[in-house]
Amino acid sequence: MKLIVGLGNPGKQYEKTRHNIGFEVIDSLSNKFNIPLDQAKFQGVYGVGHVQGEKVYLLKPLTYMNLSGESIIALMDYFQIEDDELVVIYDDLDLPVGKIRLRQKGSAGGHNGIKSTIAHLGTQEFNRIRVGIDRPPAGMKVPDYVLGRFTQEEQEQMGEVIQRCAAACEAWLSKPFLQIMNEYNQ
Repeated sequence: MKLIVGLGNPGKQYEKTRHNIGFEVIDSLSNKFNIPLDQAKFQGVYGVGHVQGEKVYLLKPLTYMNLSGESIIALMDYFQIEDDELVVIYDDLDLPVGKIRLRQKGSAGGHNGIKSTIAHLGTQEFNRIRVGIDRPPAGMKVPDYVLGRFTQEEQEQMGEVIQRCAAACEAWLSKPFLQIMNEYNQ
């Protein structure tokens, strides 16, 4: 069993923003795996299917970013999903646009969605894929930046990044996460 979670904010005004890159990866996986996100429960939308003989859950929490952990833990508890069967995909200001970094544990690094996830899981030890969105330009506030949209040039890069994240998730269905880290953290 695997649970793949993409973090973001619900609503049209947040679509395609930097903070919603996790949602975009889940949408890509939904298409790739033919798993419709047709269930509304656990304060989120999710879908379940079988890929490569593995039961796969895809989740987009609809709690808004700062409460993401509430949705994640509710689904995990209900379906008895273990911490090591989880991967969370989210935006990261500390990585340049176009870069991804896979980790098995770590602090929230100031990301409120990950703070909430850590608080609700009661551990920092869970798989994650950090997607670089870079730092805001001088004089721009972080909330304005993360809730802003990518430039045209960045959008082209992000299309490739979304595909890389989806490929890493697909590889994780049949290989240990540590091996996937070694392959994708180049």
